[in-house]
Amino acid sequence: MKLTIIAGGNRKESTSTKLLRYMEKALWEKEIEVTFIDLHRHTLPLYSSDAAEPSEQIDLLVQAVAEADGVILGTPEYHGSFSGTLKNALDYLGAAQFEGKPVLVASSAAGAVGVSSLTQLQTVVRNLHGINCTEWVSIGGEARSFGEDGEPASDKVKQRVLYALEHLTRLVRQLRLAD
Repeated sequence: MKLTIIAGGNRKESTSTKLLRYMEKALWEKEIEVTFIDLHRHTLPLYSSDAAEPSEQIDLLVQAVAEADGVILGTPEYHGSFSGTLKNALDYLGAAQFEGKPVLVASSAAGAVGVSSLTQLQTVVRNLHGINCTEWVSIGGEARSFGEDGEPASDKVKQRVLYALEHLTRLVRQLRLAD
């Protein structure tokens, strides 16, 4: 199984990226291959359908999603929505990359939870012909604390992440068997 994780945070110490790095670690421990794209480090030009030449960064993004069996999208919640950085990356992708693939969404918010960004991301996933995972992960407030080892300080967050990842990987396996 091969998954691609796209981190839509645009800060060096992005909490949503820390959450996704923890997910990446948990997946590798299950011997699941992961491609991690951190949009803070893997910057993309502003999307335009008139763009003359694709860049190496765009090609890497498109290829990583196209080759994945499933995708995890993560974002900070800004003003009740997902990040412009992630939206820009998603604009480079389409049904050719997402069709029939399970997608798990995750967010981090300064408030209690970042559910608005997740429901909006799920709408985008549907429009890209992806299959939304039945679970999602949203952390907020004190639950956004991480130890120096990169793991969430909260056992509840750890459990929630593992639960959501189990749902995603089960959905990937089920869809692969159906093919």
